[in-house]
Amino acid sequence: MSTAPENNDSANPDRMYDAAHKLKASGDLAGAVDALKKILEIAPEHVQTHMALAVYQQKLGQLDDAIFHAKRVAELNPTDAFSFTQLSVIYQRCGKILEAEDAMARAREIQGHRH
Repeated sequence: MSTAPENNDSANPDRMYDAAHKLKASGDLAGAVDALKKILEIAPEHVQTHMALAVYQQKLGQLDDAIFHAKRVAELNPTDAFSFTQLSVIYQRCGKILEAEDAMARAREIQGHRH
């Protein structure tokens, strides 16, 4: 008995991310968040997904979740100044100014080591 090869597109994080982005572009922000969460079930370290969730969940008022994902981006990219800049922006938008300042200081520190 032969079986057809499985279509792996549904389990491909990058294709799933593209589909989630299309949902967001069509105005379905909550649907995009749900789609992005499914990516993390199969690829928990997919950085783009964490970045998008940080922004989208902040826009939806899911502030603790937004901060969690922004922090996760910084954990996954500890030497990337942009990761800490994004974390700072998310903190600012969530009203956590001291945390935002700390994250921005970390971004500047990383940037300073590159020059």
